[in-house]
Amino acid sequence: MKLTPFWTDNFPRPADMPTSVLPEQVEVAIIGGGYTGLSAARTFAKSGATVAVLEQNQIGSGASSMNGGLVLTGLKEGGPDLVKHYGPELGRELWEASIEAVHTVQRTVEEEQIDCHLTMNGGMMVAYKPKHYDALARSRDWTARELDYHEEVLIPADKMRDHLGSDAFFGGLLDRIGGGLHPAKYVYGMAKGAAKAGAMLCEQTQVQRVNRIEGSTDFTILTSQGELRASQVLVATNGYTDTAIKGMKRRVFPVGSYMIATPPVSPALQQELSPQGHVFYDTKNFLNYFQLTHDGRVALGGRNDLSTDLDLVESATNLRTAMTRIFPQARNLPITHSWSGKLGITFDLMPHIGQIEGVYYAFGYCGHGVTIATYLGQQVAKLMTGQITRSPFVEVHHPTYFFYRDKPWFLPLAAAFYRVLDRLT
Repeated sequence: MKLTPFWTDNFPRPADMPTSVLPEQVEVAIIGGGYTGLSAARTFAKSGATVAVLEQNQIGSGASSMNGGLVLTGLKEGGPDLVKHYGPELGRELWEASIEAVHTVQRTVEEEQIDCHLTMNGGMMVAYKPKHYDALARSRDWTARELDYHEEVLIPADKMRDHLGSDAFFGGLLDRIGGGLHPAKYVYGMAKGAAKAGAMLCEQTQVQRVNRIEGSTDFTILTSQGELRASQVLVATNGYTDTAIKGMKRRVFPVGSYMIATPPVSPALQQELSPQGHVFYDTKNFLNYFQLTHDGRVALGGRNDLSTDLDLVESATNLRTAMTRIFPQARNLPITHSWSGKLGITFDLMPHIGQIEGVYYAFGYCGHGVTIATYLGQQVAKLMTGQITRSPFVEVHHPTYFFYRDKPWFLPLAAAFYRVLDRLT
């Protein structure tokens, strides 16, 4: 078993990645070389701006190449909660933005001709308990009635075998606008697209400090490769946000998400496990998400802890238990890969675009990063260049709390709470 991501083992960083040395000056400096930063860089460069992406490791080395590869509508907050918390107009706009985010991924893949095995065969939320199915039914009805969204299909328990080769769930909700992709191929394709548009990709460039130049609106960015001057700065680091910019880290905190993959299974077993090629996730707080990869492996992720540093062998054991509960027919499959990445979580479970002393940021995807990071990267770049004048993700208040500055010491308490909640609800 390799303790490395399957995705980058299957498709390593391309040797011909078009990287650049650190320039002396640009119009826009983007900190972070994942989905958000690359999507923003591509948008900036296409508008004619000079832009550099500053990545402390290699392009795509964070969660953008390690995630579950699910392409789904929605945010962590469901449609009813969005309307409840933000009102009918803003709530609906946020929901519709999540649908547009899926289309943004599709357009990006098509425009850049990224061979990332994007399949739009639907995403299904599966009910872990009978009462969860009832909640899915209520949610489907509300979403159709209040948001005029009619792509969700309720699948009762006795029809589940038509969609999923498992008896572990009590029905599901299939969203026809959903699917999956190969995360590493996607992020590297985005990087090449951004570079083709004119963006400079600077790897092994750790940002140490960002300062406003006295008497100017420009910034100096001190990095491990030298100093850069920029008119605008965008932080796009999500779960990898550090303390280089005062006050930034306390707006988002990292949570670990863990995955395993098996060897490719036979075509007959592939057909049994996923007859229609959906991607899946369940209704637990400590959820599992899973799909068959392009080459027929079972790839399953999740967590029963929020820590970012669990032992990957122990994690594989836990996830294997979850996999065999879902798919008893996979009980004899070995695990070939076990890995983890960091999600960016906000206290209100919402993505945000904002500013701190003139430095922009976009992060907080709470597990929906493939779609929302791609979309918010474009949105924030269009805001910063004046192509659009507003975004609903700016208008959502971004809460912070006095007890979190640097270390998310509260995560073990939150994990214990969610474990109890999964048992009781």
